[in-house]
Amino acid sequence: MPDTISIKTPADIQGMRVAGRLGSEVLDYITPFVKVGITTGELDRLCHEYMVNVQGSIPAPLNYCPQGYTPYPKAICTSVNDVICHGIPGDKVLKDGDSVNLDITVIKNGYHGDNSRMFLVGEPKPFIKRLSEVTYECMWLGISKVKPGAHLGDIGHVIQQHAEKNGYSVVREFCGHGIGTVFHEEPQVLHYGRPGTLERLEAGMIFTIEPMINAGRRDIKMMNDGWTVKTKDRSISAQWEHTILVTETGYEVLTLSAGSPPPPAFIKEAAAVAA
Repeated sequence: MPDTISIKTPADIQGMRVAGRLGSEVLDYITPFVKVGITTGELDRLCHEYMVNVQGSIPAPLNYCPQGYTPYPKAICTSVNDVICHGIPGDKVLKDGDSVNLDITVIKNGYHGDNSRMFLVGEPKPFIKRLSEVTYECMWLGISKVKPGAHLGDIGHVIQQHAEKNGYSVVREFCGHGIGTVFHEEPQVLHYGRPGTLERLEAGMIFTIEPMINAGRRDIKMMNDGWTVKTKDRSISAQWEHTILVTETGYEVLTLSAGSPPPPAFIKEAAAVAA
């Protein structure tokens, strides 16, 4: 295992639990506002004010500037329809039938809580609903593979297998990542791959699992703003994200709150069998 992958201390883990819950609670808060007629900029404003004024947290994306990028100008990412990730909030009005991913990362006491959910606006077409459901299943199938001794390739393999079995494709240019006091750190968590390959998981590792699944081909197109990524064929894309701790016996999802959607039934059934 590369020595760049950090093993978190008990204090780190407790800090990440708090940040993860807060990140999820922002999504709980914004849920009733995601409806026909609101702009993505207004969603950003509401989330920003909630983070700063209610939680006392900091929106991690605001002014975030990895090498080769310009500073990100907003508090959240709003990726609508054919936007895969990093959609910048603005004047875009949500319409009936749209799908939108809201990607939220808060910083609390130096720790990052990173998660995202899909929202379906008004009455979505069945194929849009199905893509969101399968992507959610992909994320949870990946999560279910997390335990000490497993490999990152196990996570990517089960996600790719489920997506492609349903006729979808997996975006390869963006992936999950280690997280802690740093927003993006090692390891990279690919959403495709072969079982038994890549880094071996150890208790105390924390990373995100955040598959980006396209209804069409996996090819991407970077827009002129330097951040927004769309599907090249203009097909719909979906993404879900949780932050995961590797425990001594399996995993703990750190980005859960009262309003988190429940895991798929097959995850609950597998957990019951294991118990």
